[in-house]
Amino acid sequence: MSFSASLSGLAASQQKLNVIGNNLANINTVGFKASAVQFSDLVSQSVGGSSVNPMQVGLGVTTGAISPIFTQGGFDNTGIATNVAIQGAGFFVVGNGNDQSYTRAGNFAFNASGMLVTADGVPVQGYTQLDPTTGEVITGGALSNIVIPPGSLLNPIASTSFQTVSNLDASAKVGDTFTSSVQLVDSLGTTHVATITYTNTGVGAWSYDITVPGEEVTGGTAGTPKSILAAPGTLTFNGAGVLTAINGTTPPADVTLTMPAWKNGATAGTVKWDVVMENGNMALSGFDSPSATTSVSATGTTAGTIDQISINSKGDLVASFGAGKSMVVAKIAIATFNNQLGLVKLGANRFGASDAAGQPNIGGAGTGGRGTVVGNTLEQSNVDIAQEFTQMILAQRGYQANSKSITVADEVLQDTLALKR
Repeated sequence: MSFSASLSGLAASQQKLNVIGNNLANINTVGFKASAVQFSDLVSQSVGGSSVNPMQVGLGVTTGAISPIFTQGGFDNTGIATNVAIQGAGFFVVGNGNDQSYTRAGNFAFNASGMLVTADGVPVQGYTQLDPTTGEVITGGALSNIVIPPGSLLNPIASTSFQTVSNLDASAKVGDTFTSSVQLVDSLGTTHVATITYTNTGVGAWSYDITVPGEEVTGGTAGTPKSILAAPGTLTFNGAGVLTAINGTTPPADVTLTMPAWKNGATAGTVKWDVVMENGNMALSGFDSPSATTSVSATGTTAGTIDQISINSKGDLVASFGAGKSMVVAKIAIATFNNQLGLVKLGANRFGASDAAGQPNIGGAGTGGRGTVVGNTLEQSNVDIAQEFTQMILAQRGYQANSKSITVADEVLQDTLALKR
């Protein structure tokens, strides 16, 4: 029994040394997660005796668990736009269809076909379908390969909303006017300048009209602005300069505008004028201060050839094109598991799902408990060399101690055999 117990100790210590050796071998492997070994004792044998309590002798030791350690690794700024790291929980999803695996190594690149792939050529999975209204990536649907061929021409996205943050002077006289302009993009990617003209009609009362260049509208006249409203609208402010009604509607609500028939053949859609801001305040005010517009914003982008790709903290692939223009063209998917310790190491920096890990919860970065993405960066191995060397010494000493136990057991057996001589 002493031989078998000591032999199990040798085997367990050797297993621990194997794990430590693998950890140290991957000290510079991108996204590598070290493993730790836990031992557990084997069944114990009950021996006779007069003690009230059980008298048992253990039969050795076995490897109880070898578990990956998912602590955060350090970050290394590489300056490569397609290199990404996860800050927090989660894994990148790679592979095709049912042959999917998961990794923390974000050393991605575009191949010759414009597909985002891992260092060994496996496709990176994400979301590529865009909402035609907002231009944002739709998450929650089926995953797909992320393909952005070099020099791709981005399709234009028509404007669906705009907002102008303006103050209309409470001291203005009846008949005084103030104008503010915003650029809107049609379905073909052509930019049109819409001009909002405010006219004072009394104390706390203004009318407004919105016009576009007549030469850009079917049936319009060059040099004569063409109104896109059936009739001028109205604005009402209270004694505190707060907008209380628009077009007679209280409380004020956003205004939906119908675009005219453009001469270039673009589809005539609708655009929403965001009068009510996200915080509930009004974008228009009527204070005793010179009329001015402090902010103008509008959705929509023109067509353009991609110059470069960057990845933001949400995992969005942002394409830059033209002069200072950019738009999101895809989003990298992030997966989390109820029990990430149950994942199976597949090699090549990848993990496989298992029944022990549970089903993957896949979505966008920064949502549902998933970590955020750090661009131009790689996560380094989380191997702690000092910790590994300390554990190596302990495993070595354990191996030596069990070797000594076998030697002593052998000497005792020899002495026992010598009793008959």
